[in-house]
Amino acid sequence: MQNAQPQDRHDHGHGHGHGHGHGHGHGHGDADHTDPAFWEAMAERLETEAELRASLYGQAVDWLGGVLGEERAAASGTRVVDVGSGPGVVATMFAERFGGAEVVAADQASGLLDRAQARADRLGLGRRVSTLAVDLPDDFAKLGTADLIWTSHAVHHIGDQQEALNALAAHIAPGGVLAVAERGLPERFLPRDIGIGRPGLQARIDAALEDAFSGMREEIPGAVRTVEDWPAMLARAGLVPSGTRTFLLDIPAPLDPAARGYIRSQFERFRGQAEDLLDAEDIATLDALLDDDAEEGIRWRPDAFLLSATTVHTARAAAES
Repeated sequence: MQNAQPQDRHDHGHGHGHGHGHGHGHGHGDADHTDPAFWEAMAERLETEAELRASLYGQAVDWLGGVLGEERAAASGTRVVDVGSGPGVVATMFAERFGGAEVVAADQASGLLDRAQARADRLGLGRRVSTLAVDLPDDFAKLGTADLIWTSHAVHHIGDQQEALNALAAHIAPGGVLAVAERGLPERFLPRDIGIGRPGLQARIDAALEDAFSGMREEIPGAVRTVEDWPAMLARAGLVPSGTRTFLLDIPAPLDPAARGYIRSQFERFRGQAEDLLDAEDIATLDALLDDDAEEGIRWRPDAFLLSATTVHTARAAAES
């Protein structure tokens, strides 16, 4: 039984992305990505990562207000459901941007839902933000009808991605919008030649993570291979594609400690998977980057940056005749 994963992580290495997010780096290790405890243990990291991407998500939320229609976005009674909400960073952005909307943060991990509600309360949005525990694909019916459903880097954790879109589309109100953030471009942190090891380290990490991502998909119960043409998939779900946009996160060097800490955590995760994915020289380079006492370590390098792109696909339900 597969659950909705937090959007605010980016654990598959294609930032983006999550998520909850989102460098997401799926490997074949012992971690159970379907276990809510796995994501709850990462709660602080997920929240920090989503906050780093606030400018990217803010652009996406603003754009979706226009896609849905400004009048409807601002109206009292409009309902927005964030599927795979993680700690609620994007859910609260929707509540701030969609002035009268009811926003539901839906996730399987109760610890992340607690964080989402606490965040909404802290921002004075608690009356319009609620949480919903869902275990997908079994609990699609719990989502109810929504004017806008947003899901970021969650659909790829469900075996049959087309059926997941079909189920989400069935919960879109007439004239409403389904917005799906999936893939994008791999994150970039460093120049091609960083002065240690063989140049092109990140390209080799990308290739290894791509293989790991495919392996993760194959291991999901009920996995169905499909051409990941998201607009076409949304059309097969009975919706009318209404636009695709890619949003950029560009944090140039020199980085602040929060961004450096995030990048270090990403390299730490790569290192945890590296024994089976990279050669000895690349592993040694990762160890050097993770050395907090070395000048070439990621904590101190003046050339470290954070560049990420997340693609959002939208489609609209037919209006009532």
